[in-house]
Amino acid sequence: MKICSVLGMEKPIIQAPMAGVQNWELAVAVSNSGGLGSIPCGMLTKDQVLSEIKNFKKHSGKNYNLNFFCHQMPVVDHKALKLWEEQFASYYELFSVSPPEDISGLRVPFDSNLADALEPYKPPIISFHFGLPSQELVKRLKSWGTVIISSATTREEGVWLQENGADVVIAQGCEAGGHRGMFMTSNPSTQIATSELVECLQSELSIPLVAAGGIATNTDVKEMISLGASGVQVGTSYLLCYEAKTTELHRKAIQSKGMTTALTNIFSGRLARGITNKIMKDLGFITDKAPKFPYASVALAPLRSKAETLGCSDFTPLWAGENRSGCKEISASKLTEELWGNGI
Repeated sequence: MKICSVLGMEKPIIQAPMAGVQNWELAVAVSNSGGLGSIPCGMLTKDQVLSEIKNFKKHSGKNYNLNFFCHQMPVVDHKALKLWEEQFASYYELFSVSPPEDISGLRVPFDSNLADALEPYKPPIISFHFGLPSQELVKRLKSWGTVIISSATTREEGVWLQENGADVVIAQGCEAGGHRGMFMTSNPSTQIATSELVECLQSELSIPLVAAGGIATNTDVKEMISLGASGVQVGTSYLLCYEAKTTELHRKAIQSKGMTTALTNIFSGRLARGITNKIMKDLGFITDKAPKFPYASVALAPLRSKAETLGCSDFTPLWAGENRSGCKEISASKLTEELWGNGI
């Protein structure tokens, strides 16, 4: 398949980059089994990114995908942050914690300093969330021979990505877990199902299209390819794999039969899908009081930290897609093989 030659893999299956629940180990397992392993870098320092690359290359000679955010960092709005903290006053008191004293732990966008650090390695594939970085950076990455991937959640975003340098577009349907890749809209009503988005984009694009969202089995993979996708990206199903760093609290939530997922902006300021918990319900899932991404996460950090030590996930973003039926406590290599089966 074309996607395999473009990305240098044997099976048209990309493991979704999932910040906070994985590192190079999951990526190695997937790449070594013929798929494309991804390493989330949006919350890592420059040195940590380089360490991930070195560890991956030490354990695999296969291709890998580095994933970065490329959002614009808004000016810090201290008034908005203070008002946001006030939403959590009763919780701070209940858990005997104080509001954060400084701003830390933020998701940072890809920039020229990161490009400088990566240049000696010339990564084979780099993917982006929230659009693409500057044209200057896109051209620089392409000069290394790097393949560029980015996510679209609407027809307009997919067309824009193709016109602005993406080599592969991921059609991220509304079923997908984690942050929406939205960058031309912030309206939840614009988000459609994966199958619908794939059918829409496959007739608009001339570059490979990858389906993401709600894909958990070999049957799901076959369906997406029959609709016109060149391959699939799978995230949630890998969360219980041996190589994933998913916490016990998160694993327990994934395995709970009655738990549903919902879109929320409470944890970061941008829409993302996760398993419903107390703070999502209490604040109404989506609120215009949340500071702009990525600053909303700051006020929640001390609550999350304290609650987790008590075995409580009420303030934790439990990212997961709508379809958790494929989650298994097995090796990621085995799961990748099962997803592809005997091929299409």
